[in-house]
Formats: sequence, structure tokens, C-alpha cells
Amino acid sequence: MKAKNIIQVAGVIDAEEAGMLLNLGADYLGFPLRLTVNKEDLSESDAKEVIRTTKIQDKAVLITYLDSAAEIIKLSDFLNVKIVQLHGKISEEELVKTKYLRPDIEIIKSLVVAQNNFSELERIVKNFSNWVSAFITDTFDPATGAEGATGKTHDWNVSRKLVELSDKPVIIAGGLNPRNVKEAIVKIKPAGVDVHTGVENKDGRKSFELVKKFIEEAREGFGIIA
Repeated sequence: MKAKNIIQVAGVIDAEEAGMLLNLGADYLGFPLRLTVNKEDLSESDAKEVIRTTKIQDKAVLITYLDSAAEIIKLSDFLNVKIVQLHGKISEEELVKTKYLRPDIEIIKSLVVAQNNFSELERIVKNFSNWVSAFITDTFDPATGAEGATGKTHDWNVSRKLVELSDKPVIIAGGLNPRNVKEAIVKIKPAGVDVHTGVENKDGRKSFELVKKFIEEAREGFGIIA
């Protein structure tokens, strides 16, 4: 995947929405499946069909809480994707096994920011860096137990420290929207941004206007830190 200026939009509902996101300039599209808390946006069969019909195998990202190498590889093969974003508490052993069995799969590992857990995130960066293509920060919601797609921001100082600490690209997520994404980029200086609920209408579909504005603001932010 790209090394910088990454814009990912997660929570694709159907082929029509995928086409709109790509036309507006999204680099990668996220498909959250096998979740622990949040509701999935579409079925695994529907996700496979969207990826197939829109021919986005190189832009589709499986977002999942799976923590078994065998299950990760099986679902990736079913969807025909080569990028996997792992949000679960996968062990280093299973992550290494995933890369050993399928070195062609690019792994993005989540760094879910909660209260007073920086030392844990620091450990993940240190131990997993050799096996991942990138990290992605996100927000833990103690009220629901959700790790992402919360619509809530976290302490951006933590994300900034993780960007400085990591020798791999760090994408930021968690409560980003068209109003704050440029500020977040300028403050944190990440390799990329990810948005889900921050560009959705009340019906859960992505808003053309919000996505367009988000991407414009993100591009401006990346231009400032270039």
C-alpha cells in the first residue's frame, strides 16, 4: 500500500457507494467483518461481490477482529483481498504465522488508544513492526467496548507520539470528520487518515458532500506537512 498521504474510508455498504468513494479520491476502502461489537455493514458474500464487481482487489481492506492466522487467511482468500487491518488482540505468534504462510498479505495493526495504555501500544509497535506494513490508531469506547467506529476522538498527543515512535507508516482514525481532519493531520503528522462514521448520513450511507469535503481537507492537511 501507499507509504504516505493515505485516505481510507471504512464501512462500504454496496458497489454504488464503493464507486462514489473511489471517484471522490479515496485510496482504500475498508470492509469491517467478523466484528466483536459493532454491526457489520454488509455480509461477507456481499462484500466479496462488491470487491469483485468494482475490481478493487488492490484497494479493498479487510477490517476484522480475527486473531487466528488460519481464519485471517481463509477470509482474505474468500474476499480476494491482500490488505488486512487487524483490530483484535492477536498474538505476535499468530501475526508472524500469518505473514509466514502468506507473505503477500499486507497487515495493518491497530493501536487502540484507551486511558493510560500507552505502554501497551508502545510494546505493540516495538514487537510487531517487522511484520506489518502500517499501524492505525483508533479510539476505545468504554461505554460500549467498541475499538473503532465509535465516532469519538482520543488524545491526539498519543497518536503523535506513536507516529514519532514507529518506523512504519501510522494512519490515524477515531472521530475524524471534515471539520477536524486537517487539524489532526497538521498536529499529528500521520502517514494517512481513516474515516467511517464521520462522513455518514443518518441512514448510515456515506454522504457525497461529506466525503468530498473530508478528502479535500485531508489533502490540504497533507500539503501543509509535506
